Amino acid sequence: VQLQASGGGLVQPGGSLRLSCAVSGGIFSIDDMGWYRQAPGKQRELVAVITNGGITNYEDSIKGRFTISRDNAKNMVYLQMNSLRPEDTAVYYCNADVLVTRWFKKNAWGQGTQLTVSS
Repeated sequence: VQLQASGGGLVQPGGSLRLSCAVSGGIFSIDDMGWYRQAPGKQRELVAVITNGGITNYEDSIKGRFTISRDNAKNMVYLQMNSLRPEDTAVYYCNADVLVTRWFKKNAWGQGTQLTVSS
């Protein structure tokens, strides 16, 4: 199982960006998918998570600004980020609970994509 994240970059404060993450490999189905971030000198933290059924949960500081979504047919998860702030600067990682078979689940991480919010 592999996760490939993309879409990071440099954006000005108040700007928008969308991250994408593709899951590939031996996939029976995918349960929760999520985005985490790690800022310099800080621990990795959960940003948003979405269940297979579309239920979402967000970290408090990004509520109302970020939206997580998924395309189950394409095995993709997205993070739409609006009203970006300098404190959103971090490496963003996608994560997924992937059922390789009906009875075996594997948690997998993407490689990380850098978001820098600066003027």
